[in-house]
Amino acid sequence: MKHGIKKRKLSRYTEHRLSMLKNLSISLINHEQIVTTLPKAKELRPYVEKFITIAKNRNTLHGRRLLLARLHNDKMAVDKLLNVLAGRYQNRNGGYSRIMKFGTRKGDCAPIAVIELVDRDTAAKGAVYNKSKTQN
Repeated sequence: MKHGIKKRKLSRYTEHRLSMLKNLSISLINHEQIVTTLPKAKELRPYVEKFITIAKNRNTLHGRRLLLARLHNDKMAVDKLLNVLAGRYQNRNGGYSRIMKFGTRKGDCAPIAVIELVDRDTAAKGAVYNKSKTQN
């Protein structure tokens, strides 16, 4: 019996699935909007929202080290989480991302979705977060 199994396997081994979710979450944090398949977007949503909650509630050295350990030591994504996104969502109790269906992929007819952060910065798409520009 398969009791208590909540996650989708996405036809991948555990290590590959976790690495893919970390990479997707880094892309979502940096660009604030990405296009992916609907099942991947549905799996990514709680994953990213936990990172934003950690950044919002634990803006300390311990929180930074937790995020670095969980995001492939991507310092730019962690800096953006702690400096930009934590302040943006300080008064929000959850629901930091939204999923919108986008149609189907031409090759295999897979359902495509856009996952984006709520109240996102439209200039962040395609741009890389630079801490020195925000401090000036």
